[in-house]
Amino acid sequence: MTGYEGVLFDFSGTLFRLEPDPAWFAGLTDDRGRVLDDAAQRELLHRMTVPVGLPVPMEGAALRTWHARDLSSADHRGAYLHVLEHSGVADASERERLYGEFSNPLNWTVYADTAAVLRAARDAGLKVGVLSNIGYDIRPAFEREGIAGLVDEFVLSFEVGHAKPDLAVFRAATAALGLPPEKVLMVGDSAEADGASRDIGCGFAQVEPLPVAARPDGLLAAVRSAGAI
Repeated sequence: MTGYEGVLFDFSGTLFRLEPDPAWFAGLTDDRGRVLDDAAQRELLHRMTVPVGLPVPMEGAALRTWHARDLSSADHRGAYLHVLEHSGVADASERERLYGEFSNPLNWTVYADTAAVLRAARDAGLKVGVLSNIGYDIRPAFEREGIAGLVDEFVLSFEVGHAKPDLAVFRAATAALGLPPEKVLMVGDSAEADGASRDIGCGFAQVEPLPVAARPDGLLAAVRSAGAI
């Protein structure tokens, strides 16, 4: 037995995945009036969801906003509007529209085994938390799926003022569960961002942020392999 008494789950690429409707991109053109093709749309999605690194060149105020994007809703909006502008979306109103789609929690798709894993954790007597680097409230996504009641604590970076891999956010999250770090398993898709939890004594289980249809039970397998359920 591992002795875990709680588990923290990342959101994006772990419990849910953002899988845009192709209609979001219909008719988008660059600054030369060319329609963004499929490759450009795939690259745009990557840039809007990549967990670490710089998706487009940035300096000065843009760079400062990027680094603060998960610490406030205003910086999140500013950072991703900049990404859209420098990813070929020429029209400002279209950038605003797309940002609205990307930041709508009801546009996220739940992984097939998310509900089962959360229920199994609760049935095992574990405290359950969601720890996410995010600039907006994701609780409505859980409410839509009827699983919000399976989560004891939501620790969202823009609400607590710290973001992964800052160790302060892991300390805040384990404290929210009322547990010492060594009693908590962190589950996420990024070894760099989520895996930093190991530096304060948490366990870590990694999942691949595959498309929802391609990962029917990857979350369940990862949590079981870690011995948490």
